[in-house]
Amino acid sequence: MRTPQVVVVMGVAGTGKTTIGPLLAARLGVPYAEGDDFHPKANIDKMSAGIPLDDTDRWPWLDAIGHWAHGRAGLGGVVSSSALKRSYRDRIRAVAPGVVFVHLTGDRKLIEDRMSHRRGHFMPTALLDSQFATLQPLQADEAGGAVDIAGEPEEITERAVNALDALSQTSE
Repeated sequence: MRTPQVVVVMGVAGTGKTTIGPLLAARLGVPYAEGDDFHPKANIDKMSAGIPLDDTDRWPWLDAIGHWAHGRAGLGGVVSSSALKRSYRDRIRAVAPGVVFVHLTGDRKLIEDRMSHRRGHFMPTALLDSQFATLQPLQADEAGGAVDIAGEPEEITERAVNALDALSQTSE
């Protein structure tokens, strides 16, 4: 039996991190932490007003996610975070070096459509362009894999599990 992984489910807003994260955690038998819960109120207020966060806003949030992930090392866990830039993922890895990333990817029109049907979320669709402009996909030297978000949540979760299995087989 392998050591449970700590997984960061990443991607632009609307890719389903909050839906897939808990499903993936349940499949892996580990706890889930909602990345948005690590944001200070000032960040949520800024995003709610349609103002993109800058890196200075993000550092404490990324550090908090990294500390949660570090605390789950060897125990496993799933946490969501947009983690759009390599520097953001590096920041999380600086605190929690063993994390792996599942990058939820998909067609912009599909993502925008899903975002327009969400209720009670602070991230407006107006910020989607800035999210895509900021996105730096996982690089070959980063532990993780991309997972397409087409289909039902259970299908997407299955693809994520398969991606993690493939990743653990290449690292053994």
